[in-house]
Amino acid sequence: MKFTSKTLDFAGKQLTLETGKLAKLATASVVARLGDTMVLATVVTSKKETTLDYFPLSVEYIERLYAGGRIKGSRWVKRQGRPSDEAVLTGRLIDRSIRPLFPKEYKKDVQVVVTVLSVDGENESDILSMIAVSAALALSPIPWKGPIGAIRMGYKDGEYLFNPGGEILESSVLDLIITQGKEKTLMLEAGGLQVSEDIMLEAIAKAQPENKKLISFIEEFAKEAGQEKITVTQDEMLLDFIKKVEKKYKKDVENLVLLRSQNEGSSSDQELLVEKIHAAELIENPEIKADKKAIAKAVEKVFFKIIRENILEKGKRPDGRKVDEIREINVEIDVLPRVHGSGLFSRGDTQALSIATLGAIRMEQLLESPEGEAKKHYIHHYSFPPYSVGETGRVGFLSRREIGHGALGERALLGVIPSQEVFPYTIQVSSEVLASNGSTSMASTCGSTLALMSAGVPILAPVAGIAMGRVQEGDKYVLLTDILGLEDFSGDMDFKVAGSKTGITAIQLDVKDNGITLEQIKEVFEKAKKARLFLLDKMLAVIEEPRKAVSEYAPKVAMVKIPVSKIGEVIGPGGRMIKNIMATTLTVVDVEDDGTISISGEDMDGVKKAVEWIEGMTREVTVNEEFENAEVKRILPFGAFVEFLPGKEGMVHVSQMSTGFVKDPSEIVKIGDKVKVRVMEVDSQGRINLSMLFGEDAKKAQERSHDRSAAPRPFIPGGNRPQHPLSRQFQREKFSKKRY
Repeated sequence: MKFTSKTLDFAGKQLTLETGKLAKLATASVVARLGDTMVLATVVTSKKETTLDYFPLSVEYIERLYAGGRIKGSRWVKRQGRPSDEAVLTGRLIDRSIRPLFPKEYKKDVQVVVTVLSVDGENESDILSMIAVSAALALSPIPWKGPIGAIRMGYKDGEYLFNPGGEILESSVLDLIITQGKEKTLMLEAGGLQVSEDIMLEAIAKAQPENKKLISFIEEFAKEAGQEKITVTQDEMLLDFIKKVEKKYKKDVENLVLLRSQNEGSSSDQELLVEKIHAAELIENPEIKADKKAIAKAVEKVFFKIIRENILEKGKRPDGRKVDEIREINVEIDVLPRVHGSGLFSRGDTQALSIATLGAIRMEQLLESPEGEAKKHYIHHYSFPPYSVGETGRVGFLSRREIGHGALGERALLGVIPSQEVFPYTIQVSSEVLASNGSTSMASTCGSTLALMSAGVPILAPVAGIAMGRVQEGDKYVLLTDILGLEDFSGDMDFKVAGSKTGITAIQLDVKDNGITLEQIKEVFEKAKKARLFLLDKMLAVIEEPRKAVSEYAPKVAMVKIPVSKIGEVIGPGGRMIKNIMATTLTVVDVEDDGTISISGEDMDGVKKAVEWIEGMTREVTVNEEFENAEVKRILPFGAFVEFLPGKEGMVHVSQMSTGFVKDPSEIVKIGDKVKVRVMEVDSQGRINLSMLFGEDAKKAQERSHDRSAAPRPFIPGGNRPQHPLSRQFQREKFSKKRY
């Protein structure tokens, strides 16, 4: 494999693709570079065919912390373990983009591995990885109907951003990843801050020219360094069985479709039909050994073909609905008594129970990646147990599908979650899929909205989601609203759109053919918005707005902002002050480096007391400011120390306790007494002098003080005050008298 390198001006930046230098034993390998971000994409295909019923493609996306000059934060384990959720999601992005373009007849294992080698914090490695994989597959002998282009689109202040990254991406109201062929769109993944359909559509349209340029570039690269493609042929036995099933057993398959659409049938019914056909074939052609797997595949093909024909020719869906009709909706809240918030959303046979849990800010999730560390204060977990589809299976293992669906549900609500300044909590929503028959991710999105509103989270707007489908033969197509599981399996597209009444918050598109046109995307947006508004009306009929207060079982949280210079006062020497605050108020106090303090506790009174304590300690006091109910804490011969604000003390000198002479401060005040005080002075060291005298009494005390300072001091031999027996002067005089 010879070394080949090519460069392209891609969206205003230099993109470089290289092959023939690294990973030479792979079927194909490409190193891609954008700025200082670099990835290695390898593709390997096995030599033997598998016996699996599906195309054996696996995609692995590997992040290395060294790419950003980082070492794993754990003090005990330094080797990186399981991939992060972000890495899994990027692997799924690549998989969803390339899978539709492999021929179904190719049955050899294909493994794609992407390794992130370097990151610069400005150019995102996910887009670069998709480009590198597209190039590697184009170079390989593996049959694939690519290449494809991939780009990220943003939107800010009326301008569309091409491949934004770093701080620019963070400030964008749109994060849209698009993979496209020369004419159609293959995959979409987006999150937005209630972005309008028009803006989203225009972003997709503007991505097409850049992706076309990228595809032409990869094609030229493949001409120079590519290998000859393997040709695949159709399975003649399978085609023969499909014809036989259509001719002899079509009625049986139609009955099977009817049973499955009414949820009265199961996979066992299909297995019985396969056994029936297999037995008949053995009797009819005893000299030919009938392949049961081929018969089962043929039955499935005919099964899906009947569903597609009914939709395209008759407008008849498996469950009898109109093409734009939504299944029956049921909405409930507060279904669980002791959780902080819960919502049950049912759409037909699909059912999701979402539970919102509120916690202190310190409970937020820390994320570690090559780019650095980040925090999440809104977390969504999605669980898909086997009983939700009436099957047995492994429990406790988190699948990539669950990670992906959870991330989609999280992204759908992320744009309306209030900031921690407005709502100082860490928020976790767990969606339990109780029954699945199409679009559980969108059901969990609706359930999450209900749970958050039930928990009293002041979301910016309620969000709902719907899954759209498409069945197409040639130029004729039908778009389906709220697809069933059967329509998902037999159709050509699964297009999920979530948003509020104002705009879109998340979209996810997967196709099974060569893509979807821009006009079809526009039509999907129109139909999805209509369905979304219908769902929101159903949800808002149960709960109109978020509750004004959080659950009595939720922790109470408050935020305080103090000057950075005051942090030391709150913490105290050795942490004694902050520990005292927490122990006294039964709260948890967390201090950030920027002066943000979070106080959480089970009792609101304790939280309020801690807030007052901290605010009192850190507030600036002014001269002549007065305070009621200051508490006497300590009494000394020259005065008393008084706590006039929580955690803040000042000294009242004996001369400021009374207009007359005070021999002993204990004659005026006792420890624990509540007195009114006035700030006399704040010295250069921050010490506060107080007075218990006001009005005319204060003036008299001030005059008396001036008189004493102006009067000449009486002469006293040896000084103005009696000699102490141990003073050096007294000892010298005593010694002198003895000597003389």
